[in-house]
Amino acid sequence: MKIVTVRRISQTFFFTIFVWFCIVSTVGEEFWQLRGWPIDWFFQLDPLVAIATVLTTHTLYRPLLWALLTVILTIVFGRFFCGWVCPFGSLHHFVGFLGRRGKKTSQKIQLNKYRKAQQIKYYILIAFLAMAAFPSAAVTLQTGLLDPIAVITRSFNLLLLPIADSSANLISVPSRFYEGAWLVLVIFLTAVLLNLVIPRFYCRFVCPLGALFGVIDRFAIWRIGKNQNECINCKLCERNCEGACEPGGNIRISECVLCFNCREDCKNEVISYQTSPSLAGETTNPDVSRRGFVLSLASGILVVPAVRLSNELGSNWHHKIIRPPGALPEEEFLKRCVKCSQCMRVCPTNVIQPGGIEGGLENLWTPTLNYRIGSSGCQLNCVACGQVCPTSAIRPVTLAEKLGVDDFAEAGPIKLGTAFVDRNRCLPWAMDKPCIVCEENCPVSPKAIYTQECFNTVRDGTLTVTKVTDNIIEVKETLVPDRFATGDYYCLVRANESRKIVANSENSLEITSDRPVQKIPTAGEKIEVQVRLQQPHIDIEKCIGCGVCEHECPVSGKKAIRVSAEGETRSANRKLLLER
Repeated sequence: MKIVTVRRISQTFFFTIFVWFCIVSTVGEEFWQLRGWPIDWFFQLDPLVAIATVLTTHTLYRPLLWALLTVILTIVFGRFFCGWVCPFGSLHHFVGFLGRRGKKTSQKIQLNKYRKAQQIKYYILIAFLAMAAFPSAAVTLQTGLLDPIAVITRSFNLLLLPIADSSANLISVPSRFYEGAWLVLVIFLTAVLLNLVIPRFYCRFVCPLGALFGVIDRFAIWRIGKNQNECINCKLCERNCEGACEPGGNIRISECVLCFNCREDCKNEVISYQTSPSLAGETTNPDVSRRGFVLSLASGILVVPAVRLSNELGSNWHHKIIRPPGALPEEEFLKRCVKCSQCMRVCPTNVIQPGGIEGGLENLWTPTLNYRIGSSGCQLNCVACGQVCPTSAIRPVTLAEKLGVDDFAEAGPIKLGTAFVDRNRCLPWAMDKPCIVCEENCPVSPKAIYTQECFNTVRDGTLTVTKVTDNIIEVKETLVPDRFATGDYYCLVRANESRKIVANSENSLEITSDRPVQKIPTAGEKIEVQVRLQQPHIDIEKCIGCGVCEHECPVSGKKAIRVSAEGETRSANRKLLLER
């Protein structure tokens, strides 16, 4: 079997496995849903994730030791990951192949020539690692913005799978919705369609992981090269070169992605996969200038402090950024989150959403909770998000810890934030409309939402009595039939004496007859129609910020009860009350 055929089989296999892992990142009981599949595997194989998190946290998360295997295999075989494993690279490879079809050989050779701009990816890598490495630069992990594994995972989880499943609902019973998916779409389509202009555009010019492999590849034992000097310089080896590494001449080892197309296209068998250097010469070091290196390093060191001048990790923190249960304190969280979106995909109620720039550029695509967009709030019996996070930015917690029971009873439940009632929008507070939806749906026991009863006279509710017969009070004013028949309205017949209204016509009220009125009103006297209201209040010591109340609030638009990050367990400086 030809080695190119083996490579295509490998690409198809790993791409299929990747898509399968995205599909099974769904809570459920079917075989295509979460069943202990190693869905973090591609991130664990990614050495950029491992190196960056080591630089930010000074620790190596144990599952990321898999990345060491990738590095060792790269040193032995070369950039095999880019050409044989990476699902994003395989997608670019395929689209670029379609874009080249029908073109003349000379055109293909021109498309696959090396371009000086391919050094950009190395400068991106340097800037990202500088952000992660320098404490004086306010350490942050931002490799997930452009890391190919994070980009394609985000694109499938937040875009392609929700669109594909929107009508069938096979993967997820409720349709999935994600804020800012349009931006993911723009970036994904741009990266993919640019392959029609230049094959593997993203891999050649942008990919920081490819740049890291390019640096490691200079030490590769096995490599592509010429095994003899009798080359007729036909350039056919560059016709389908995926890395634009110029195999026909002085080959650029750091750019070779081991597609083996050059070896396949060489009719004279001049090119081979060998341990000895190419007889036509080779360049092992990446094409990086000293000036470019310094500028990239300086940019990475300066960009994060510049972003943090707004003090959004200090007193100016954004109250709407609510993190999932188990999320580390914000500064530590930003040192670990690779913006992979797996927590968003696995969330059964769809409330974990990709963040925007409301909390600064560092917040982009990190997980935040939006209680309006999903099917409910953060469920008490769910800890799925922490189980799929590849870097423990959301640490795995048990149900006992989340609920604050058993060994965690003294610490209490994990608080995501605190709910607040907006009395200017709440139906009982602002509009004299009966509503106890938030209190009814509060899942905490004892409930964090309680109500206090009051009676308010409705507008135009002062009426003039014309006649009283048994429990029927006729009035002078014209009423809307059955307006007061819901069981929430009462007739104040005397001071401190009221009766529930059970029905009303255009000119009469029918009150309950369970007990007589002490003094029946006479013609000409005034009575009042009052509404019984149960106005909600929040017990902030019991509220855990689960957001069920906000999701269920019947007020459309801006909800009348909203959760804020104040009081969250993970940040001591965001407490609502001083310690007693």
